[in-house]
Amino acid sequence: MKNRPRRLRTGATLRKMVRETRMDKSSLIYPLFVREGNGVEEEIGTMPGQFRYSVDRMPYKLEALVKAGVSKVMFFGIPDHKDACGSGAYAQDGIVQKAFQKAKETFPDMYLIGDVCMCEYTSHGHCGILRGDYVDNDKTLEYLAKIALSQVQAGADMVAPSDMMDGRIQAIRSLLDENGYLETPIMSYAVKYASAFYGPFRDAAGSAPAFGDRKSYQMDYHNRREALKEALLDVEEGADILMVKPALSYLDVISQVKEATNVPVAAYGVSGEYAMVKAGAALGYIDEDAIVCEMATSVYRAGADIFLTYFAEKIAGFMDEGRIG
Repeated sequence: MKNRPRRLRTGATLRKMVRETRMDKSSLIYPLFVREGNGVEEEIGTMPGQFRYSVDRMPYKLEALVKAGVSKVMFFGIPDHKDACGSGAYAQDGIVQKAFQKAKETFPDMYLIGDVCMCEYTSHGHCGILRGDYVDNDKTLEYLAKIALSQVQAGADMVAPSDMMDGRIQAIRSLLDENGYLETPIMSYAVKYASAFYGPFRDAAGSAPAFGDRKSYQMDYHNRREALKEALLDVEEGADILMVKPALSYLDVISQVKEATNVPVAAYGVSGEYAMVKAGAALGYIDEDAIVCEMATSVYRAGADIFLTYFAEKIAGFMDEGRIG
């Protein structure tokens, strides 16, 4: 036989040399929950190994991430007070604004990203302003833009709207530009499906809707072509990076968005994906480290340039060990 594919698998050095998928720590983003209070480092029951941090405890986690080589963090705020318009999301002294300020003060070289949404801050748990029991798309836009601006003013290097309202990229871009933040990029949750994989996050952030669901604004998971419509609209409105969420069950969508657009593509390995791995490993059914390596590689192989994951610190260690990357 002239053609023997196994020739390129005969040793670890050769296998690594001919890898088709390459990964780097610079592409990792760690999602971090911050809450009000002092001295708080509270483990999340549905996400073992993940914690809610008060702002005074948060720097200890940031230090561990920096030591691991993970230099990018996305903040999710958990306020004490919630109301119908989610005012804590854009308050100057809001929890996430305080987190940005503290992070910039203690780790000025870290790259900080703000999740722009309202569900953690509204008393009803939906991602926008209600009109009766329905989320008012256009009214919500002005609030999302205010939230984004407040985060950038507090120290965010990038904003990431996750609400799935039509037209929110344009609204945010316009307000940022009007206030002189022309260089601040927007990473759009462009393709965000209504997914059961979000369950542990809603526990972590206290963001479950008080009634109904989010299927009128998050995408139907049966749809793939619609993902391109959403992605292309967001690029047209000024999105600099597109995100697909969740990651693992939507690898085909990541690939399709990557092929159809000319901007970087991010994928979010969400709370349910994390929780399933941790639960399976705790029961002894799977090898956690091996599964994490394989899952991460599949996301990059599908076309993701950026990976948001609760396993970021662990994945960075695997890259150092040469297990992946």
